[in-house]
Order: sequence, then C-alpha cells, then structure tokens
Amino acid sequence: MPADPRATCIIGVGRRTWHPSDAPEGAPEPLVMWEQVAREAAADTGAADTAALLGALESIDVVYSQSWQYDDAVARLAERVGASPSRRRYSGIGGSVPLVLATEVAREIRAGGLDLALITGAEALATVRRLKKAGEKPQWSFRPAEKRPFPMDMDFDPSEITHAVFEAYLTFALFDNARRAELGRGLDEHRARLGRVLAPMTEIAATNPHAWFPVARSADEIVTAEPDNRMVAYPYTKLMTSIMDVDMAAALVLASAAKADALGVPEERRVYLRGAAYAEDPVHVAGHPELWRSPAMATAAGAALAGAGIGPDDVAHFDLYSCFASSVCFALDALGISEDDGRAVTQTGGLPYHGGPGSNYMTHALAAMVETLRREPGSFGVTSGVGMHMQKHAYGVWSTDPGRGAFAETAPAAPSSGPLAIVESPEGSATVATYSVLHGRDGGPERALLICDLPAGGRSYALLDGDAAALARAEASELIGRAVTLTPSDGINHAALG
Repeated sequence: MPADPRATCIIGVGRRTWHPSDAPEGAPEPLVMWEQVAREAAADTGAADTAALLGALESIDVVYSQSWQYDDAVARLAERVGASPSRRRYSGIGGSVPLVLATEVAREIRAGGLDLALITGAEALATVRRLKKAGEKPQWSFRPAEKRPFPMDMDFDPSEITHAVFEAYLTFALFDNARRAELGRGLDEHRARLGRVLAPMTEIAATNPHAWFPVARSADEIVTAEPDNRMVAYPYTKLMTSIMDVDMAAALVLASAAKADALGVPEERRVYLRGAAYAEDPVHVAGHPELWRSPAMATAAGAALAGAGIGPDDVAHFDLYSCFASSVCFALDALGISEDDGRAVTQTGGLPYHGGPGSNYMTHALAAMVETLRREPGSFGVTSGVGMHMQKHAYGVWSTDPGRGAFAETAPAAPSSGPLAIVESPEGSATVATYSVLHGRDGGPERALLICDLPAGGRSYALLDGDAAALARAEASELIGRAVTLTPSDGINHAALG
C-alpha cells in the first residue's frame, strides 16, 4: 500500500565513533562531527544528489552538546552543509530529547508545514577528558562571547540539595532497589537477575563497530564488585553504569513520504514512524508514589503501541533506554514483557557498553533501529527514551511498512495521583521505602541514602547513621520496610535503624 504523502519516514542515517585506538589525537570538534554524520546520513538515503538534499533542508535540530558551546550551533552547521532551514533548534538536555525532536518534526510534517529535516548530535567528551588530564583545553571554533549556563531542565527540592540527591547512578539505584523489594527478591538473587538482563547487551556491543566497549561479558563479571569493577551505588557496579565520556556523533534525515518520492529515495531505505507518545512522572524521586514502577512509562508505551495498532507481542526489535538496569526493567514491566524474554532490549549494546554520549544516545539508537528494520522489512521496532531521574518518557514505534496514514499520536492517560509531599526535617519514626549505598573511588562504602515513608504521609530523604561496617551490612540485608528513627540536624535527616 502506498504511504500517506504526509507520513514521516527516516530516509538516511549516519553514525560514527572515534575510538582512541583509531584516533589517538582524539575526535574533531562537535561542529565537524555534526557535518560528517549529516553528510553520511544524506548519502545513506540513496538519493541521486546528496548536496541538493542537504541544501533543501527545511529544519535542523542539533542536540545539546556538553563538549563545547557555539555562538549559534545550528547556523554554523547549516552554513557548512549549504542549507538555509527556516526551522532551527538547539535542544535542551535529557535522554528522551532525540525522540522528542523526531516526534515534533513528524507532527509538523503531518500538518503540512515541513517536508525535510535533519536531527544530529555529537559529543567529544572523551577527548575533552584526555585534554584536561594533560592540562589542556579544547581550542575549537565559534565560542560564544559569554559562557552560557548548563540548561538543567529540572528543579531540585531543597531536601534533595542538602542530601546530595543529584547523580543518576544514585537515583536509578534507588528505583532498582524499590523494584527488588516489590518483587520479593533476595539481594543476591536480584543482582544475579540484573546481570542476566545486561550480559546479552554486551554481546550486541561486542559485534557493533560503533560501540565504545565492544567486549562480551558474563552476568557474574558484570555484577561482581572487584577492584577494576568497583561498586558505585548499590546494586550497581561500574560495569552497570552508563558511560558518557565517549567520542561519538549520529544524524538522521527525516522526510515526508511525498518528499522522499521527489528525492528519489528507494522504498527500502524508508523507515516510518507509526506511533509515538510522551508522558511524565513526578520530578522528584521521593515524590513518586510507587518507587518500583513508572506509570508514565506504561501509559506512554501503551499509547505509542495503540497509535501503531499493535501490541507488545507484535514488536520484533527494541531499543529500551538503558542508562541503568532500572530503566530497562521498568520498561519491560511497562510493556508487560518478562526479563527472560528472548528479544534483545538494545540495538546498539546500550549506554553502559555502546556508550551514552550526553543527550544524544537516542539518535544512535534510532539510526541502529533503522538499519535493523531495513534488514527485516515489515517488522516493528520500539525505541524509548528516559529523561532526568526517571521522569520524562518518550516512545516511538517504527516500521518499513508505512501503514494506512500519517503517524498516530495517542494522548497518554492522565496520572491517577499526584506526587507525594517531601518533608524537609521530619523527626521520629519512619519506614525505609528504598535506599542505596554509595561508594568512593576506592570501592569502599561512603554513605547510604534512604527515602523514608512518614507515618503522617509524605516522604523524606535521610542518611543512615553508622560507620563503614554498618554501611556494608546495609548491602547484605534488606533495609526496605525496616523501621528507622529520624533526627534532623543542620538540614540533614539522620536515620538510626530501629
């Protein structure tokens, strides 16, 4: 069946990794990286005149780069590729950003306001890190006259600031431990299960020439804390955490079906967006009524699949956002899929093994999904993104089969309840809702952060009192459900086990 002229398809992809072994001098600056993968994506379309294709771009989205700031990133890239797009956007941050951008483009294509677009992003954080170790700084082009603030897209509760609830490896570990308790699993059993979820991802990374760590690893190797695989935030070892310091770029060319026809893009190069949805959980971790699951993720996943007219069993390929095991497992739960399901959860190897280049991982995931679906025409693929601390959730359903119309966007159901209140300085009894023990670079435990349920309602953050031995015991016995006594002091809530 011919595609609806206003259907959106990805017609070209480009991605590149500058491995230290191949590029000992490091990656070029992001502007050069963007141009290279944009040209690769244009060539990948199969169009006869790729220079004309780039020149005809009506929209350019550049994903925020943490490696370097430009005075006008989109304008500089447009000039290099010979384009004069009327729609120009430089994004904010977050793991869901590239899919959100793709959905926004598809929305404008469906409305008739756009026909040809580019989305690209790049990070040279590994190069920046190597330069810093050598006492140097990048000397790249078009620096803005004044330094710009990092576009942190969330507000921190005052209690999150005083208790240092900032790092993603901490917050996603808190969710993971809550899920473990809800499932009734023992601590060792749960970590073994996480290893079995992550190990197949390393096998995919091992065959991916773009992966930063192309090494297959066993489940035991991944979850066992050793000197070269230290515990970071229980239950996560270093091999279970996303790696951001990579040198990578990726690009997507999107078009209406009518424009793809006009450009002469072969049908077999086109991968259509069939359904998409976005939803949000509460901003603050302690505010999530159910710390063990994501209702917003479930509604977004369900809405995207409904828009495409399929169910989870109809999906052949997934790339589920994999910054940490909890984001993968929450997604599987949201989709109603077992951890033991034989379908791969990633097309790239995932953020810990392929690498998670800032906010741009999903551009790589989408490029990889396009390549997979081209090899298996007619099959369906699902991509998901997670932004901030398990807050922002984007889902997309893709196929070479265009379906009966332009992509469908189904509004997710409204949340059944609002966020729980966070109490800054409670005193007295409470119950541990979840926790994680954070470790230092030497591998030793340094502090344990608790989220506590309060008798009168609401939640609080707290630090577990005790020395290193007490912190080690917290990783050897279940704390969730335990009674604690909270004592506030100088803005910190101290928790003593009952």
